Amino acid sequence: MNKLADEEQTITKPGIITRKQVIAAVIFSILTIYLAGIVPTIEIAWVCAILLLTIYLFAFEIVGVDVAAASIMVLLGLTTLLAPYMGLEQGLVDNKHLFDGFASNAVMSIIAVMIIGAGLDKTGIMSKVAAFILNIGGTTEKRIIPIISATVGFISSFMQNVGAAALFLPVVARISARSGIPMSRLLMPMGFTAILGGTMTMVGSSPLILLNDLILTSNKALPAEQQMETWGLFSVTPVGVTLIFTGIAYFVVAGRFVLPKTKTESSTSGSDSMQYFQDVYGVNYSLSELVVTSESPLIGNHLDDVESAYRIRIIATKRKNDGKRIGPGSLARDVEIEAGMVLGIIADPNDVAHFVEKYELKKLTKLNTFSEDLSASKAGVAEIVIPPGSSLIGKSARDIWMRKTYGLAMIGLHRDGKTLREGDDIRNMEFHPGDTLVVHTPWLALERIEKNNDFVVVTTEYPRAEEVRPNKILPASIFFGLALFMVLFTDIRLSVALLTGAMGMVLSGVLTIEEAYEAVSWKTVFLLASLIPLGLAVETSGTAKWIAEQVLAVVGHMDIWVIQTAVAILATFFTLVMSNVGATVLLVPLAVNIAIGAGANPAVFALTVAIATSNSFLIPTHQVNALIMGPAGYRVADFLKAGGVMTILFLLVMMTMMNLIF
Repeated sequence: MNKLADEEQTITKPGIITRKQVIAAVIFSILTIYLAGIVPTIEIAWVCAILLLTIYLFAFEIVGVDVAAASIMVLLGLTTLLAPYMGLEQGLVDNKHLFDGFASNAVMSIIAVMIIGAGLDKTGIMSKVAAFILNIGGTTEKRIIPIISATVGFISSFMQNVGAAALFLPVVARISARSGIPMSRLLMPMGFTAILGGTMTMVGSSPLILLNDLILTSNKALPAEQQMETWGLFSVTPVGVTLIFTGIAYFVVAGRFVLPKTKTESSTSGSDSMQYFQDVYGVNYSLSELVVTSESPLIGNHLDDVESAYRIRIIATKRKNDGKRIGPGSLARDVEIEAGMVLGIIADPNDVAHFVEKYELKKLTKLNTFSEDLSASKAGVAEIVIPPGSSLIGKSARDIWMRKTYGLAMIGLHRDGKTLREGDDIRNMEFHPGDTLVVHTPWLALERIEKNNDFVVVTTEYPRAEEVRPNKILPASIFFGLALFMVLFTDIRLSVALLTGAMGMVLSGVLTIEEAYEAVSWKTVFLLASLIPLGLAVETSGTAKWIAEQVLAVVGHMDIWVIQTAVAILATFFTLVMSNVGATVLLVPLAVNIAIGAGANPAVFALTVAIATSNSFLIPTHQVNALIMGPAGYRVADFLKAGGVMTILFLLVMMTMMNLIF
């Protein structure tokens, strides 16, 4: 928000290797050598080695996760060149398909939903949704998290979970800015619940959509008495609903322990700004919202009658039958105070308390009427200097009606090493060259002031006003609805349906093509696209099948629920290192055969696989986790901490519900 000192960096800088990372590298190397001695083929040995290297790079963050993923992709490509020296007949991945991930259905879909989300946000729709949620949930995590999570969970039960998450990303950004809650405290609960929402219906996730086809395929090889029935649309709903409630309860109860507090550009908090002004100028001010009661002796006074006497500054007002007055041309010292008027005030909390007591006012516990207009994303405190040659030299703030003319409510004046405040008659002091004014202002007004030669704006790091296009709500809604209709009611490929909506928004002027490019998180795109060749190598080399066979050889003679749990754990592991669709296609036939051999219901085992492939919380390889990682400033360690517990809860709840219901 201003010229703050550089923050201390707690994240290990790339290139600096710690003792913990060295010890882990030795352990992973020993494990790699051990696996090389027991695997059946050299191809599986090399894939296991690269798989362990990927896990090591992700877990210990030697480099950024996107850099790690891209490096692994390049390494897989180089195996074609190095195959003779590695004992391979050919590379682990055909180089003709090495970059297929960038054109994959998943990656193109996530690009499209980012653009669609940005388009809806540009019309102002998401801002209204954020305001509605804040009105219902207030500004506390324990109330906001359930509202956001439940909404996204429900939406993702009928549309792709990454689409639901991308749709609410701008909503969460605005809620974060207005409530002061870091995005890192809100995005992970929202993202995890979006993933969980995919387990509520048979169209909620790709594995569940695919499951009935896989069951019909397996039936062709089974005798009539072992044929499986396909699942209905809401067959999994009891399991999914329980999982969503579990996820919400987990973050409400344990969120303060497992969620990080990460500072990002997306989560702007006014408290950081005020701390700077307190340190430099001794201005310990905060925002308050007061209501003038019908018995208040303040009624009939003008703003000018009370501001200096009580050391307060009124920066916003709203009458009962009138709109809000904030910013240039709207608020002046001769405004008369009426019963029922709402006042937005910036002042020392002690002075506010004295003012409230003196005039029998009602002080709200939080900003309500002005929650959006005075949020850190819309307004704040800034520094402005009066330069030599300014036409304002020799004039006072009162002379030029500064608050009304420029939208600058002066709360401090720094001159000759001393800071004067409201109550020290600063608005009657003539300006001198070099005077530093501490003002509260809407950021839109500050943008205009930057072009005025009478001022030099020192505060340059502040949220620039976004151009909102409410006149584009209709075309945005039409193309969003069209994309949604195609996703739900046609067989067209997901990426094509979503790109139809995205390009419709560009062609109709909801977004410019430059804004569409800016809406895409290219870090997310590279992370996802670069990992797809690794999943291909794990599947085509036989590594995944070998791992599954080794695990099931250990538990195959145990109780049915133990075998079913092992299948669920296998599906969980595979979905972390390969696509959930690939894991489902690979494991469903295995699970069906195991169930028949153990005398269990093969359809239930197949469903276990399809649900467990949504248990993807440990590392940011799932599309939703990759989507929220950048905006919230998450590290892999954050996913390991919060996702580790969620992974165990998922398995416990899923297995309990499936055994109770099926």
